[in-house]
Amino acid sequence: MNGSADQHSGGDVWAEPLPTALLVLADGTVLEGFGLGATGHAVGEVCFNTAMTGYQEVLTDPSYAGQIITFTFPHIGNVGTNEEDIETISMAGASGVRGVVLHSAITDPSNYRATRHFDSWLKARGIIAISGIDTRALTALIRDGGMPNAVIAHAPDGRFDIEALKAEAAAWPGLVGMDLVPMVTSAQRFSWDETTWSWPEGYGTQKAPAHHVVAIDYGVKRNILRLLARAGCKVTVVPATTSAQEILALQPDGVFLSNGPGDPAATGEYAVPVIREIIAQGVPTFGICLGHQMIGLAVGGRTVKMHQGHHGANHPVKDMTTGKVEITSMNHGFAVDRDSLPATAQETHVSLFDGSNAGIALSDKPVFSVQYHPEASPGPQDSHYLFDRFVEMIAKNKKAA
Repeated sequence: MNGSADQHSGGDVWAEPLPTALLVLADGTVLEGFGLGATGHAVGEVCFNTAMTGYQEVLTDPSYAGQIITFTFPHIGNVGTNEEDIETISMAGASGVRGVVLHSAITDPSNYRATRHFDSWLKARGIIAISGIDTRALTALIRDGGMPNAVIAHAPDGRFDIEALKAEAAAWPGLVGMDLVPMVTSAQRFSWDETTWSWPEGYGTQKAPAHHVVAIDYGVKRNILRLLARAGCKVTVVPATTSAQEILALQPDGVFLSNGPGDPAATGEYAVPVIREIIAQGVPTFGICLGHQMIGLAVGGRTVKMHQGHHGANHPVKDMTTGKVEITSMNHGFAVDRDSLPATAQETHVSLFDGSNAGIALSDKPVFSVQYHPEASPGPQDSHYLFDRFVEMIAKNKKAA
């Protein structure tokens, strides 16, 4: 597309639409499209997400910090947005996602819950979007070659310094070794008592908690906290850099390790010593996503960068303790290397897509974790039992004390 005028044989004159957005890959590939959302440019790692619904939750999930999300489903934005489906703790704060790649143009919202058009919502949240991309071809590229670094750019006048964008994409170091938790964690400690949503009442409020859980916020999602509250827990959320002494001084019945972005080994530089102390004290501990990887590192294992990662709401996982298969939501580009785990770490869950580790439990301590997102409800409630399992572990530990 070059914006030049062409002439039909009938004499009509028409102009090619001018590209107003680019996706420039680190290898120099330039994909042209049409800009939506915020203007400017941003650099990140391009991944693909196979979910057909939940785009607002995906784009406000702090675990996507540093990434440009390609949706494989072509119709994104058609139900608009609302104020209830945001997953970041700060309703106004940025989640860290760098951009979004779409196949089709955004249509007007067609849902009774919608309060804003998707395009205006993207603008308000500072997220750059590009549409008109062959997302199937881009997904195949990621599947075959791995997740590339790239720059996404939007300029309404269609003017870009392409060579500068290529250089920026090529120079970005990528997510390996990058600690992105500081940009998404809470700045201070706070309490949480909101419970899950039900129609037509909306979200509820917890009245009589039975247990006290401290949640370490590496980029926690709101619905995780809601499910902890619904399970009967008073939840105290603390920043990612909170010391073990400060956490234990709160006298928690259990500790929750949240999801989050970036390389777990980088975050582990300060998080792992804290987690090791909590485990050593025998405090029941439950981890999700990055929290799962942190536990793997804390017990002596290692994490590895995945080829294309797991991003979607249709991932089958087998619970090795029951033999049941759950349909789960996943979002991770790193995985725990099962061969690096000690004998005390039992593998409890396995991805049926590629056989990678999806859960562990310690045989000598009240600790377990999963790689996927049980709160995201693609099953829709296949994995909610994990919150009950955590509460049962807490109750058992308190009874034995």
